[in-house]
Amino acid sequence: MQSPFPFVNPPLRLGRSLARPKAKINVPGTTYDEAENPMKVMVIVKATKDSEAGVMPGEELLTAMGNYNEELVRAGVMLAGEGLHPSSKGARVRFAGKNRSVIDGPFAETKELIAGFWLWQVKSLEEAIEWVKRCPNPHYEDCELEIRQVFAAEDFGAEFTPALREQEAALRAKTLGLEMPRFEDGKELLIAGLNERYTFETRVNIPAQWGRFCEYLGKVPGQVGQMSYGVSWNCEPKAGFDYLAGVEVSDTSQLPAGFSYVKIAAQRYAVFVHLLHVSKLPETIDTIWRKWVPDCGLATGEDCIERYTAEFNPATGLGGMEIWIPLKS
Repeated sequence: MQSPFPFVNPPLRLGRSLARPKAKINVPGTTYDEAENPMKVMVIVKATKDSEAGVMPGEELLTAMGNYNEELVRAGVMLAGEGLHPSSKGARVRFAGKNRSVIDGPFAETKELIAGFWLWQVKSLEEAIEWVKRCPNPHYEDCELEIRQVFAAEDFGAEFTPALREQEAALRAKTLGLEMPRFEDGKELLIAGLNERYTFETRVNIPAQWGRFCEYLGKVPGQVGQMSYGVSWNCEPKAGFDYLAGVEVSDTSQLPAGFSYVKIAAQRYAVFVHLLHVSKLPETIDTIWRKWVPDCGLATGEDCIERYTAEFNPATGLGGMEIWIPLKS
C-alpha cells in the first residue's frame, strides 16, 4: 500500500544545530552563536541636508553598501533594512488627548530625522558597534548612525502575561504568512510505530518510512483513534535525530516486532494548521522554526509533532494536517 504521506519531512530545525547551522558573525574579537540569547537592535541612519533634498546615492556608494549588506546577511546579522524618502514625502500625526492633527512634511529639524534603518540580530551592543564601524559612510557628508536595542518579551516582566505573550506570538505568525496558531494543553501521548535515525542529509528518506508503516494503519494493537503522528525527537546536535511514524496506543505490551514507542508528556503547545498541499508542509515547518520560533517570545521545546487527523485525504494530499510545537513553562 502506498504511503499516504509521501512528502512529509521533519522540521528544518531539530535542536537548532542539527537542522539549521548556527550562524557565525566574523567580527574581530567576537563570535555569535544563535543559541546564546541574541538581542535585536535597530541601526538608525540619521538624515542630512542632502538626503532631505532628495540627493540619490551614486553607483560607487550603492555598490559599497550592497557589499556591506551582503556581509551582514551572510553573517546572519541583518533581519531587515530600508532607505527612506525625504520627510517632504511624509507626514506626522499629533496626539493631544482625543484629538488628532496632521502635519505635512518637510520637517525642519534635519538632525533629528531618519534617512534609513537596519534591524539586526547580534550578541551584544559591543558587537553592533563593531559592525557599524565597518559600514561605509551612507552619505556624502558627515553623518551619524544610532544604535537602539529592541524590546524583547522578557523586558516587560510579569505584566506581559502568558496570555498576552501567546496573543503576540499568534500575530507574529500571521505576519509571516502562517495560519494563526491556537494554543492548547495537550494530554500525555503514547505513540508507537516505526522509528528511524536520520541526519539532516538522510532525512529525505522519511517518506519511505511512512510507506513501510502504512500497512499497519488501523491494525496496531491498542491503537487509540484514527490519527497518525510523525514525531521528531531525541535530537543530538551535529549527530542526528529520531523520527517515529506512528499512532497513539493505550499500551505497548502487544506491539508488532520492530515497533518502537515514545511517551510524550502532557504539555502546552502552539498548534499550526497546514491548509496547503502536503508537499508544502516542509515549507510551513521551515517558516515556523526559522522565522517564528526565534521571534515569537515564547520558550519552545526541541521536539516537533506532525498530526494527521481523520480529515487528511491521502488521495488529494489536503486537509487535516497540524504541526504541534511544544512550549516550555
